[in-house]
Amino acid sequence: MLYTVVMNRNRDFQLCYRKGVCIPSRLVVMYARPNRLPYDRLGITAGKKIGGAVVRSRARRLIRQAWRENECDAPIGLDLVIVARHALPEAGADKLSRYLRKEGIPALRKAFGGDRSCSERS
Repeated sequence: MLYTVVMNRNRDFQLCYRKGVCIPSRLVVMYARPNRLPYDRLGITAGKKIGGAVVRSRARRLIRQAWRENECDAPIGLDLVIVARHALPEAGADKLSRYLRKEGIPALRKAFGGDRSCSERS
């Protein structure tokens, strides 16, 4: 993740859940809120309901890969928590990447604005 920092403090996750915008889909649920920083922060959650340790790790890898492919299109300055759903491991990274490109990131842009791209981040 070139332009994204990993979010790993529980307090940041809880703020996203409580005060952020929720964008649900069949594969993932995204919670986002502005962070007033010049970069995005990404947190990934995969609960026990989606499967055992191997399945949860696969879900996290798929989310990281899909985000890596689409992070240049995302608005700058967001805290983003992506929660894996049960259908994600079977769907694969390409399907999640397509969802982020066509629906997820446009929904973030609609909620938070911002038309900056990768070239403007450097």
